[in-house]
Amino acid sequence: MKDNVEFKKIREFGDIIGDTFLFIKQNFKPLLTAFICLSGIFLLAGMISSIITQLQLVEIKQNFSIAGGHGGGPFRRFNSLGATYYVRLLSVVLFMVLSYTSMYVSVLSYIALYVEKGNQAPTVTEVWGYYKYYFFRVLGSGILMSIFFAICFVCCVLPGIYVFPAVTLFYAVMIMENGSFSHSFSRSFKLLTDEWWVTAAALLIIYIIFYACTMVIQLPAVLIMMGSIFTRHPGEISKSYVFITSVSQYLCLVFMIIPIVCSALIYFNLVERKESSGLLGRIEDLGQDTDRHHSDQEQY
Repeated sequence: MKDNVEFKKIREFGDIIGDTFLFIKQNFKPLLTAFICLSGIFLLAGMISSIITQLQLVEIKQNFSIAGGHGGGPFRRFNSLGATYYVRLLSVVLFMVLSYTSMYVSVLSYIALYVEKGNQAPTVTEVWGYYKYYFFRVLGSGILMSIFFAICFVCCVLPGIYVFPAVTLFYAVMIMENGSFSHSFSRSFKLLTDEWWVTAAALLIIYIIFYACTMVIQLPAVLIMMGSIFTRHPGEISKSYVFITSVSQYLCLVFMIIPIVCSALIYFNLVERKESSGLLGRIEDLGQDTDRHHSDQEQY
């Protein structure tokens, strides 16, 4: 049986990917329990909000089609949505932001406590202590980082690609080092110095795996969409498609555990390469154990 995953060590490219899944396998039950207990309410609320909003849009579209679509074209359809639809749409966006914030905070808080406890799984209560401390800090910082990331992509795609690894590391730095926004922002870029390519490659592979997993979950919705082409009742199929698509999209967010764990491993890998804090800590502990051993012998 393999020892519990040690975060504070230098890893090569393959080790980062392999240890991501090894950590999830070793901590599957406690990690998933903490994830669901702390993030489940936002995921459920977002799922319900998404279903209601999209069903309303389908109904408006069907009514518009029955009416013949005359009188105003797209402007009439736009006006027919009503204020209620936009409120619901805003709630979808809000719950999505809260869901992503909660997922990052819950998983990274679990890892921070896991490392602090000497590679032992923390309880949900312990994770909650970290979670409630970091949630609003990560929420506000996450909104700012999303705006920054979007601006980089709007200005030119290449800056967006360049800053993506730093944006990914930002949340790990904030929670592992209890850093402010400015500290976490600058620290994430400093850690990537001379390590950008390896980090970007690891994130690329892990996100390909993530999207492959989500496609498996979303396959039923794809099959329903294909089946709707051959049915005489596209309205009914459309509602079924909306329901299954919304549910599968939020179920797929559970797989976000994979890239979040990977980002934590990358963070510790970069810290070890530049500072060797984990190695120094183990040497210090070894010296303390030796002193304690001699002290026990003298007492004996």
